Amino acid sequence: MRMWADEPRPMNNLENREGGSDTPASEDAEPSSMAASAMDGVAAAALRSVLHRVHQAAERSGRGPHQVRVVAVSKTKPVSLIREVYDSGHRCFGENYVQEIIEKAPQLPEDIEWHFIGNLQSNKVKPLLTGVPNLAVVETVDDEKIANRLDRMVATIGRKPLKVMVQVNTSGEESKSGVDPAGCVELVKHVALGCPNLEFCGLMTIGMPDYTSTPENFKTLANCRSEVCKLLGIAEEQCELSMGMSGDFELAVSKWAVPMCGLDPPYSEPGSTQSSSPQLFDCAA
Repeated sequence: MRMWADEPRPMNNLENREGGSDTPASEDAEPSSMAASAMDGVAAAALRSVLHRVHQAAERSGRGPHQVRVVAVSKTKPVSLIREVYDSGHRCFGENYVQEIIEKAPQLPEDIEWHFIGNLQSNKVKPLLTGVPNLAVVETVDDEKIANRLDRMVATIGRKPLKVMVQVNTSGEESKSGVDPAGCVELVKHVALGCPNLEFCGLMTIGMPDYTSTPENFKTLANCRSEVCKLLGIAEEQCELSMGMSGDFELAVSKWAVPMCGLDPPYSEPGSTQSSSPQLFDCAA
């Protein structure tokens, strides 16, 4: 399950300040530093809030808090902020862009568990795998071509088998990546049986952005999981799900989420009408 959250808007005025202002650069330095510090505090507080809500949702559904893993989505965020969240005890982080993750990963501790959650092109596979030795999961395998490319590159560089998830387009939107639900089983079969250097670990989806079809999107992914598990002869608990957004992650945890859930902690309070955007956190159960 994955949920995306809004970042605090007041920070944007400082972060996006353009050159050419009448204010001397030296006078900008202190407010910018204060803004970065404030952002760090907000990040830690947001993570704590989401952890609390996820644990409550898990307990309501009869699951223990240990069954939900939170992955902090650090897309566009500075290394200093990621380090601050790391220092609070968090270890799982997700990135959308290859260039960003290969720049950030070497600057951060090696025990971070990186999840790649963006669209992955074949020509980016080598830099991703060689640049991030502690890459734990690629969540966005959506066709045989990218699966084959990952499989061959893992073998070439001699790293241990790479965990991957198959991305499913459960909303039917042309703008979304992911295999059609009808083709999910065949793609999983190819990954599990035809790619010896990949370890299939679950399914991922990004549902409708306004949450109007969220229950149907979740149910579609759950149905895909049932078919996949029947094919592979495994228990459903062995096929992780990554789904959910800031307005529906508690539903996903309560109803369908199993050991893998993606979650972005909301900066706005529950019930807020603010729109969501893929900004800071992501959680995996």
